[in-house]
Amino acid sequence: MTLAVALAVVAVRPSLVLDRIPGREAEAAASPTPLPAETALPTSAPGQVDAALPTREHPFRGSPAERWADGADAIELPEAKAVAGLTEADVALALRNTKEFLVAGNLDPAVLRGEQPERALDLLEPKQSALLSELRRALREPTRKNDPLRLFTRFDPDEVRLAGDVIKVRGHMTFAASRPGEVKVHADYTFVYPLVRAHGGGDQVARTIVRRDLTLTMADPGRWAATKGKLLPEGYTADYANSDRDAHDGYLHRAFPDDLRGPVPTGAGR
Repeated sequence: MTLAVALAVVAVRPSLVLDRIPGREAEAAASPTPLPAETALPTSAPGQVDAALPTREHPFRGSPAERWADGADAIELPEAKAVAGLTEADVALALRNTKEFLVAGNLDPAVLRGEQPERALDLLEPKQSALLSELRRALREPTRKNDPLRLFTRFDPDEVRLAGDVIKVRGHMTFAASRPGEVKVHADYTFVYPLVRAHGGGDQVARTIVRRDLTLTMADPGRWAATKGKLLPEGYTADYANSDRDAHDGYLHRAFPDDLRGPVPTGAGR
């Protein structure tokens, strides 16, 4: 099977206090009432949100994401239907495995702590050995051009840890026929991670936002050189907010407000 993998486009937009959700500025967060599931990309701007700073007890305060669903439960699958010569069960498998890939690469606590995303890698087509080799090399020796963050979310455990065990998620998933015997799954999800420093006290919480837009295909082994249930990344982009744009070590690096303040002035005031 021929595979064309699009290079990830990475944009980093720092924010000190309020989250600016990349590409998802449609939900007003005036109250903590949960939002209904998303079915398409929003097109309007959010309303005003509480400007209070987040705390360990309320890590999403001041963010539109406060009204989003939590973790894997936020990734809702569309109803499967037979397409391109694949059965409804085949399509359902492609959708489930796409969700599992998103969860394994962006919500698994071990992966977020910087460990290897083995379950996510195991869901990819093993016959695409060049792609898997490139991804493993990116995890082992990350560079600007070969960055594992294009598919996986990882933080340096010596710098930060999650503030609690909730990650807010919002997005949608669709599927369509591709070539005969192949289904194409498109997933567009944003993940909001509340973080605290790994060491020391303090109540400061900083949020990093990752939006992933990816297309995965699953093919019928009877028609193509493919493995049943395995996924091929056809294209993917990653958009990060509130992370250091100059770091290329395979981790997202979030600055806290204290880190961005200049030196305390000395001498006579004016």
